[in-house]
Amino acid sequence: MAITAKRKSTKAATRKTGKAPVRKAAGTRAAPKALPPPTGPVTLAEAKALVLAKQPKLTTKALRRAAVPAASPGTVGAEREKLKQERSKELARRLREYKATMAIMKKRGARRPQPKAAGKPKRGEPVPKRGESFAPLQIFAEGDSWFDYPVPFFGGGIIPRLEERLGVPILNLAKAGDEVRYMLGVEERTLLAEMFRIGCPAGGPWDVLLFSGGGNDIVDNPMALWVKDFDPSIPPAAHMHPTRFATALQLVRAGYDDLIAMRDRLSPTTHLVFQGYDFALPDGRGICHLGPWLKPTFDLRGFPTADISAAKAVVKVMLEEFAKMLNELATAPTVQNVSFINGQGTLLPQKSSWHNELHPSRSGFEAFADLFYAKLKALFPNRVV
Repeated sequence: MAITAKRKSTKAATRKTGKAPVRKAAGTRAAPKALPPPTGPVTLAEAKALVLAKQPKLTTKALRRAAVPAASPGTVGAEREKLKQERSKELARRLREYKATMAIMKKRGARRPQPKAAGKPKRGEPVPKRGESFAPLQIFAEGDSWFDYPVPFFGGGIIPRLEERLGVPILNLAKAGDEVRYMLGVEERTLLAEMFRIGCPAGGPWDVLLFSGGGNDIVDNPMALWVKDFDPSIPPAAHMHPTRFATALQLVRAGYDDLIAMRDRLSPTTHLVFQGYDFALPDGRGICHLGPWLKPTFDLRGFPTADISAAKAVVKVMLEEFAKMLNELATAPTVQNVSFINGQGTLLPQKSSWHNELHPSRSGFEAFADLFYAKLKALFPNRVV
């Protein structure tokens, strides 16, 4: 009844003026009819009224857009919970598919396919023999976008390319953008501990954990804390705040230390394989509305923009220190069953070698997959063919 009356009044107003009255958008406030005097002290409410009066009038369409509720702790929390649930479903899918695939290969035996380059034999040519059967390695991976590169139609990061070389599935728990402090935080640490404790879902302990982490911990916005203002008179290493960068690196190392201790306690026969990132190019290229991760710091610190050689040199120093830390971990006399793949220098220091500032091109990821394959072949010569 009230709605009908309201519609009649609206129609009457339209007939009288020739125009439909503009409805007030939900959540908007009209400026007070009476404004304060043009001079002299004002109250808070009067100051706000003056601000509203000076704002341009919005059209009906703009008012409707303005009526969209602003982000709040509640909506942000709900979105995070939604993302968390989606991530949980994705992990469950990967686990389910890995278990089913590995169960078949263990039951029937694993065999590598013929190389794609071989093609179909021509008439009269001998048919290539089927690949040699082998006991499949049980591998899972945790890491960042170097393992799980989610760019469409790109072919992924290292892990899917390594799977093709090995001819076995890899349970990939990696997540693009992940940091060591989160991988070894409460939630993801719990998942890693469960993987070690329960072992491979197809039975038996894991043979290998591949781990890639630390790059996201030392780049992006926090990097401005340990890079100094540009000074052409000093060498690249002198542009680093040594104590600050060492502190950031120690946090990363703490995660690796805890990972090794967890493995020793829950699955001592599982071999850990770590990797060092190649020398990224701080040229400002991002991907899929993410990044850049390096160049903003160097812009802030006044480094030359036309010639990025000075910025490249600083990045190289950072990553060399990172690789040195991992190598010390892997070769410590008290540490067993840990290997470090130092891929630094694998990629040419040119733009075509990199898909963006932080991630290799397709051929670059292929080259790193080759390094991982060679390392696993050396570690398990009878199970990698």
